[in-house]
Amino acid sequence: MTGLTLYHRPGCHLCEQMLAAIYFHYGDEIEVALVNVDGDPALKQRYGTRIPVLAAGERVICEGRLDEAALQGYFHQKAGLA
Repeated sequence: MTGLTLYHRPGCHLCEQMLAAIYFHYGDEIEVALVNVDGDPALKQRYGTRIPVLAAGERVICEGRLDEAALQGYFHQKAGLA
């Protein structure tokens, strides 16, 4: 499974926790692109203190902590099961 992006900030414990939770629940079945919001002024302005933000394209799936139900809903929708 691909197409997910985790907007994060280095040293952010909430970001680390969300990424760890994703890999705990999905293991290597999932690929998450990591994007440092501090590396892009537009992203820093857009996400600021909302990080971590897990997104699929422009769709925000969850922020702050992993919302497993929202992520499962995204996967079901993507698979055409919703």
